[in-house]
Formats: sequence, structure tokens, C-alpha cells
Amino acid sequence: MDTDVIVVGAGPTGLLLAGDLASAGTRVTVLEKRPAGLSNLTRAFAVHARSLEVLDARGLADELLPRGRRITSLRLFQHLTVSLADLPSRFACVLVTPQYEVERLLRRRAEAAGAVFRHDTEVTGLSQHADGVTVSTATGPDLRADYVVGTDGARSTVRAAVGVPFPGRAVIRSMILADVRLAREPDDVITVAAGSGSLGFLAPFGDGWYRFIGWHGDLDVSEDEPVDLEEVRAVARATLHDDRGMTEARFLSRFHADERQAPTYRAGRVLLAGDAAHVHSPAGGLGMNTGLQDAANLGWKLAAALRLPGPERDAVLDSYQAERHPVGRQVLRVSGGMLRLATAPGPVAGVVGGVVVAAVSRLGALRRRAALTISALGVVYRRPRGAHPRTGTRAPDLPLEGGTRLAEALRAGRFVLVAPAGAAAADLPAALGEVDPAERVVTRRSDGGTTTLLVRPDGYVADAA
Repeated sequence: MDTDVIVVGAGPTGLLLAGDLASAGTRVTVLEKRPAGLSNLTRAFAVHARSLEVLDARGLADELLPRGRRITSLRLFQHLTVSLADLPSRFACVLVTPQYEVERLLRRRAEAAGAVFRHDTEVTGLSQHADGVTVSTATGPDLRADYVVGTDGARSTVRAAVGVPFPGRAVIRSMILADVRLAREPDDVITVAAGSGSLGFLAPFGDGWYRFIGWHGDLDVSEDEPVDLEEVRAVARATLHDDRGMTEARFLSRFHADERQAPTYRAGRVLLAGDAAHVHSPAGGLGMNTGLQDAANLGWKLAAALRLPGPERDAVLDSYQAERHPVGRQVLRVSGGMLRLATAPGPVAGVVGGVVVAAVSRLGALRRRAALTISALGVVYRRPRGAHPRTGTRAPDLPLEGGTRLAEALRAGRFVLVAPAGAAAADLPAALGEVDPAERVVTRRSDGGTTTLLVRPDGYVADAA
């Protein structure tokens, strides 16, 4: 093979995946149709707590934090505030930072680990055979790899090439997207307004430019129609009730928001992650975060599959579908529900929204659940029958002997066996020792806890005793 794994698409999902694979010693080539140095169109601004934990386990979170602004509460539906300050995480917040800042760190890590990047390389098709995949491109010879992962977005060429459908529909059409300068800065880091069939969003790039996204149900304009600054101002006044003195625009466009999910994330030796596997409304800022967590789940499994015999290899790769497909489905429900409640027109919608807001505001358990859902800290993978109750849950960032943390131990990219303080190797439960010693790090907790945890490379508990 020319390489072990080909990753198609160099967005956040593909970059994290490539870095994880290369760090595990896998030969990985990233194919990207954009020229080198041309950043993605930034739509994502929110890095939620679980994604910050994923970055922390790769030594990147502390460098990203100063490049954004932390928000410890989210205001939804105008009257509902969801506090993030009490999240059970080192990162009890959402970090507002442009997507390209995340991409910059992930790209640097992937290159340092040995991932090979080929820009100006558009994939035109692929074919699977018994022992690998052949990828055709618009320029240059075909490439062969053991596996291919499509992280090439909603219009994924990889997904289409293997015949995986992408059912769903557009939920909002003709949204306006603009990068603008403002004469008057807003009071809040992120400005969101929704209601009566409209939606407005304003967030800073940090360099004097702001990203504005707006939609008004009364405006039914073809997405092929050009956008000018005066229309942006009008939509801002209609949605945010203030155009903040928009004086200049460097980018103007229209787009639509879809709700779609591939029925399977795996077709033989081809896998899908990020927007190639699922897309949804922008409500909640969940898109990039879900893709990053797809990559964290898939990376270690794919690296392991390359070393395993056939039946075990299939079981490991199938677990990616089993764990991440339900998460993608939940994200579609959550983001879609928020959008519909926020933008539905008419008095009945207002009453229903008011009931929901009142219920969540009064019940602490619902508020906590909302925070855990949006932050993705509440994601739990199904555990096998008879398994320890901690199996499939996110492992907390436990303090370890020597003044380190679990997130730091996970930077080796291996399983971490966390034993009670002072426990001898002979005292560890035999069932937790089934992972190859070369694939695990043994450490001891310093918090006085007596539970032994076997933590997967993606930070979830594989077993406990």
C-alpha cells in the first residue's frame, strides 16, 4: 500500500484524526482539494467542554484557551440561561474562538507526528478490494491504502463513492453569512436572538472582524442571489434589532442548514466522520465539536484495527458505528429542537416555548442535563451486559501520583490503567489486565479513590473494578 490510511478532508475532524493516527505510528496521508494555506470558511466558533478535554489529552487546550474568550453561561430562547460554571470538568465553559485557530493547532500536531498532506488534490472516486482501497484523484496517479476515512463535509465525495445515502432535509434556507466590521461593539461575547421566524448570530474573530449569520422567514430569496452590505444591515436590524453600525464586509454569502445523517458510518474499508456523516442546524454550536469527538473515537480504533486479525478488526471498527451513530442522532434532535422552539412563528409556538423555558428554569436537574448535553460531557456509550456501571462513561480528569492528571497520561495515545494509590501490580483485577502491556500505561490515582479504571485512549472507561 502507498499508505495505511487516507483521510480525505483537512477540516478539524480530519486533522484530529490524522494526528491521532500518525501519533500511533500509522502511515497516514491527508488529501485536501483546497490549496495549501487556504483556511476553511469559518462557521464554527464554539469549542465546548468535552472538545476542550479532547484537546487537553493531546496537549493543545492550554495553548488554545488564550486565543478565545470563555463563556460560563448560555442564554437560549431569550429567557433561558444554562450555566456551565458547575460542569464537572477542568473546562467549565464554552470557548469562543474561530475554527481556524483549532485547525492551526491540529495541523501542526499532525505534521509533527508524520502525517503527509497533499493539497490541490481532489478525490474523484474510489474502489474497494479484498485488502484495501484505491483512491482516484483529479491530478496524479491513484493511491492505495488499507482504509479510507471521509471527513470531506456535507457534500462528501467519499460518501457518494461508496453509495451511502444521506437522508434528511433543509431546515433553514437562504441564511445570510457575512464577515463585517462594526462601529459599535456588542456587550456580549456572542449575540444570539431568535423568535417569530427569525434568527440572528454575531460573534468576534478577535481581530476586529465579526461573523454575522442571519435569517428572516419573511425573506424568501434564492441562494444564487448575491448579498450586499445593505441587506446584511437590514437582516441584522430585523433579527438583532441593531446593525451595530456595520461599515465594511470582507465576505458575503448565502447558505442553507440541513438535518441529515448517514445510516451507516462504515462501508467495508471506508469510514465517515464529521459533516460527511451528519449535519444539523447551527443551534447550540455542536457541529465541529461532534466531529472532533467522532475523530477521537475512531482514531485509536483504526490504529488498532491495522494490527488485528480479521474478526477482531471488524469488531473494533463496528464499535465506532455502534457508539457514534446514536450520538449523531441525538445531536440532530437537540439542535433541531432548539432551532424549532427558538424560531417558530405564531402565538402557540410562543406558549410552548414559554412552558419549556419555565420548566427548565425551575428544575435544577433539567438545567444540569441541558448543560451536560450541550457540552457533550453527558455522552455515555452503551455498556455490555454485566459490565461495571462505569464502563462506557467519560473518565474524569483524575489527579495522579506525581502531581499529574489523567489527561496528561492519555497524551501517550494508549490505554491508561488507573489503580488506587499504593496498589501493587499483583493486586490489580485480572480482568483489567487483558490489554497488551505495550498498549497501556499504568499509573495510580492520588484522590483516595479505590476503584481501578481501565481508560481508553479517547478518555472513556473500558472497564472498572
